[in-house]
Amino acid sequence: MDFLEKILNLANKIKQQGSVIETEEATKNAFVMPFIHNILGYDVFDPTEVKPEFICDIGTKKGEKIDYAIMRDGEIQVLIECKKIGEPLNINHASQLFRYFHVTNARISILTNGQVYHFYTDLDAPNKMDEKPFLEFDLLNIDDNLLPELKKLTKTAFDIESIINAAGELKYVSQIKKVISNQFTLPEEDFVKFFASRVYDGMLTPKVKETFTVLTKKATTQFLNDQINERLKSAITGSLDKNNESNEEKVLTENVNEIEVQTTEDEIEGYYIVKAIIRTVIDPNRIAHRDTKSYFGIIIDDNNRKPICRLHFNRTQKYIGLFDGDKNETRHPIDSIDNIYDFSEQLKTTAASYN
Repeated sequence: MDFLEKILNLANKIKQQGSVIETEEATKNAFVMPFIHNILGYDVFDPTEVKPEFICDIGTKKGEKIDYAIMRDGEIQVLIECKKIGEPLNINHASQLFRYFHVTNARISILTNGQVYHFYTDLDAPNKMDEKPFLEFDLLNIDDNLLPELKKLTKTAFDIESIINAAGELKYVSQIKKVISNQFTLPEEDFVKFFASRVYDGMLTPKVKETFTVLTKKATTQFLNDQINERLKSAITGSLDKNNESNEEKVLTENVNEIEVQTTEDEIEGYYIVKAIIRTVIDPNRIAHRDTKSYFGIIIDDNNRKPICRLHFNRTQKYIGLFDGDKNETRHPIDSIDNIYDFSEQLKTTAASYN
């Protein structure tokens, strides 16, 4: 099983069981230990690798415990503090991490609720844990850009110098992206005034500011769309340059159709769920997907003649289309993406037929 599939399996487990987990201890057993063991690759049953309930007396504080300490070559490398699933992660909840970080050799600490993982180091001051994480990873909202960085923290790839060197850029790029996202979604007054003052010569009255708040949000959205369209146009041009004139019309039509197709997060999540289901009966490297204007298809060997299912998500009522032995499609209504699991056996049967 590859790295991403291990993450997706744990993510699916959280979706299915998260609502019934009621305590911090249950969170650790159900989600955190599998993360340490399956994702990071450490043996949670080997105390030379993972020490649960790690104790390090500090000053007048005796017997205080940290949930997990990950060891390498007899030295503490990573400290982990856990909260209950669903509980917001607040730096105020990390007081023990701050204290232990200072008195151990650990350069990495993790605060988690089993779903969201905040990774800290000491960029701001040596041997003092930063107040802001350099990496935030949400198992139910996976950012593909962060997967290589998370992989650096695994047992087989662990290189503290490489991690620390990348941490600074990760930390600040992440924070800047959040600021940009927040400004594009709900522009602050200073952000609005910055643009309004460059295009409007009149007095910025409350009414004018209100108008420019709407205009700024609209302009930033259109700007992003223009950037996407420009990239797509460049792709079209590049494709046309590689084909002779007899193929130009065909290529242009195909690329224009691709522009009109918008793959949604629900469709991608649905694809990963189907892949997690059928990987037990077919090589996961053979599983592919193709999006069209009317449906999102999941196929084998990137071949439309080997369909597994179709996700009809471009409507109020979602459907999953399943195929019989003659490749006839039957649509089944679903209320949520998780309902795909209800059709696991049919999906496995279809996938097995292509072996």
